[in-house]
Amino acid sequence: MKIIWTFTLLMIPGVVSSIEVTGYSGGGVKISCKYDERYKGNEKYFCKGQRSDCTYQINTNEKNKWVDSGRFSLYDNTSSAVFTVTIRNLRKWDSGMYYCGAEKIISYSSTEVNLKVITDQPIVRGYSGGNVIINFKYETQEETPLIFICKSGECFPVINTNRASEWKHDRRFSVHEGRSAGLLRVFIRELNENDSGEYMITVKVSEDHSLFSEFSLNIEKDDCVKSISLSADAGGSVNISCKYPQSHSSDVKFLCWRSGADLCAEETSVNESRRWRREGKIQLYDDREERLLTGSISHVTEQHSEYWCGVQSDGGHKSFITRVLINLTETSPPPSRPSHKPTTDVGTTENQVFCMVIT
Repeated sequence: MKIIWTFTLLMIPGVVSSIEVTGYSGGGVKISCKYDERYKGNEKYFCKGQRSDCTYQINTNEKNKWVDSGRFSLYDNTSSAVFTVTIRNLRKWDSGMYYCGAEKIISYSSTEVNLKVITDQPIVRGYSGGNVIINFKYETQEETPLIFICKSGECFPVINTNRASEWKHDRRFSVHEGRSAGLLRVFIRELNENDSGEYMITVKVSEDHSLFSEFSLNIEKDDCVKSISLSADAGGSVNISCKYPQSHSSDVKFLCWRSGADLCAEETSVNESRRWRREGKIQLYDDREERLLTGSISHVTEQHSEYWCGVQSDGGHKSFITRVLINLTETSPPPSRPSHKPTTDVGTTENQVFCMVIT
């Protein structure tokens, strides 16, 4: 995921202001610096290093037009006394201390910017017929920040009018804003190839402060079963088995159930091979050599009849690949606990094999 954070900084003569900025490798950041109107005619600069030895990354006397210098761009808006610096294609070594200012020499009226670049961000991929959840970390003190989801220039707003965390829905998009954790989750359901493209998540904190997150979503076709139906007695148990590609053997696998608008009300995950993991009424076993995830669900009820299996990437993004529907029956032989190497007879209802794929 590419992250662009936009900040507006106020430079007060005689006072050193500073800010912490986090960007992601391959993404970019935008930093807007306000200056005193008496400096409108001065050269604007953005440099890296300590105050006594700061190397210009970009500097210009141009007004009201973008000026480029490699991966750096600067725009001096003299009407508002603000100049904006953009850094594109961030790299790990871009981390460090920077200064932006409106004087020809670095003085105590400049603004200190501490940039940290996080590397190894995952690519978001989904598969036709499945779903994805994309996470975006942010911080805001605003009571009702305005959130936009955009694709190819088409945007729709999602507004949370209270401090309670809840899902907001628009067509196949859902957004969950958890302010206590500073986490925005975007859920896209029923994926198809037309969903591929460039996306942007914007959190407008105030008139001059917004956070941006850009990511590319690639939707691919696969031969996996998108939905399976199993049968079980009310209060009984049911077993499932999931085959996955070798390229995802080291990823975290999960199984969760859906409750109303809550897209994943309770989840059990496993990130170790050949070791049972139990949480609540779900237990999972991942055999990475066989590329097989085995699960057992106990105490099945009508309220807990829809489950999803999927994979979680390093960045926390989740792909829900196969929906598991459990039909309650009056009589059904009780399933035994799945063995460490369960059978893969797709003709039975107790042991179905399906596929999960994500990067």
